Amino acid sequence: MDKPNPSLNENTTRQKYLGDRGMLIFLVFLSAFAPLSTDLYLPALPTMTTYFNVPEYLTNLTLILFFIFFSLGILIWGPLSDKYGRRPVLLVGITGYAIASLLCAISGNIYQLIFFRVLQAIGGGSASAVATAIVKDLYKERKREKTLALVQSMVIIIPAVAPVIGALLLTFTSWRGVFIIQGILGIIILLCSIAFQETLENRGTGNILHTLGRLGVVLKNPRFTSLLVIFSLTNIAGLAFISSSSYIYQNDFGVSSQVYSYFFAFNALAMLIGPLIYIKLSNHFKRFSIINLCFGSMVLSGLAVVLVGQLSPWIFALALFPATIASSCSRPPSAYLMLAQQPDDAGSASSLMGSFATIMGSLGMIIISFNMDHLILIIGGLYIILGLLSGILWLAATSSPLLNNIKES
Repeated sequence: MDKPNPSLNENTTRQKYLGDRGMLIFLVFLSAFAPLSTDLYLPALPTMTTYFNVPEYLTNLTLILFFIFFSLGILIWGPLSDKYGRRPVLLVGITGYAIASLLCAISGNIYQLIFFRVLQAIGGGSASAVATAIVKDLYKERKREKTLALVQSMVIIIPAVAPVIGALLLTFTSWRGVFIIQGILGIIILLCSIAFQETLENRGTGNILHTLGRLGVVLKNPRFTSLLVIFSLTNIAGLAFISSSSYIYQNDFGVSSQVYSYFFAFNALAMLIGPLIYIKLSNHFKRFSIINLCFGSMVLSGLAVVLVGQLSPWIFALALFPATIASSCSRPPSAYLMLAQQPDDAGSASSLMGSFATIMGSLGMIIISFNMDHLILIIGGLYIILGLLSGILWLAATSSPLLNNIKES
């Protein structure tokens, strides 16, 4: 008979069909729904602007509104998963995502595309809403933090590869083919969701309004909400770069869409190694010290972008590299700390974490769209300002008497 695994929560359903490795891969794809839905078609943004003969801001709305409604979808799906279970929410949401992706592919004008992207975002929000909650369902303590780090690190492989694949697709198909690929991916993940066995042990009670009201209950926890705001702020700079990256490299530096995808993959490499660096550092340094280092690195990297980032695409990429590493390195401890403050309502907590991060990212995309002539300076300035702001708030929160229960572990 198999020995019990102490890293798993007691009475948690083991995955009969997916298995341990399959479950990890499944969590990666659930967590990667946002980059799967954006980075794959980033190289096509300039082309789509020309195809529809519209201003750049209208094409950017396919990104901005996606993230806004993605975050709203997360807020709804998370509490519902606490009441009805993780599996039913995934089945409904991913089905909607797959259908909406195929509708995006047949859009006749930019306004239809924007509308279908909104539907795609709402459906895709179900994946991000439950991914972190499933991790909390399945794992505990140090194993939970390492799993979060591993999943977040593996997730980065997708945005690293997605623009390269997207650029290759554009060599033999149009942007419509990219959305067809998204629809096929949605169908594949839907099949995995069918094989997935429910992990939620104790379901919530009450009607739907009561269930959605649990979001307010979680937000009333000052420790959780303080960390939520602090660690969501840096997403403003991260998504500002992602949404403007194709314009920076293709328009400002004059590289091709294929070369742009390589620069984007280089940035994604930093996102990939960030969580892995955290795993190594956490064996020797305290969690709080690593977070302090991350905020400081963002500021210094942002300063380098402002000073020398406009000289060449490689100098810009290298200057931004430390900020990207620092941002991704801080994610595993921040997710662990937030979940630790909220022992119940894991679905609501997970949805708030995903939603706030996405809302802040959408704010970054809006900020960057106001001035497309000084993109590099804005990106660097955002990392300087937000790194300083987040670091100051972090130090204040961890030293405040009201929040003194935020512990290292």
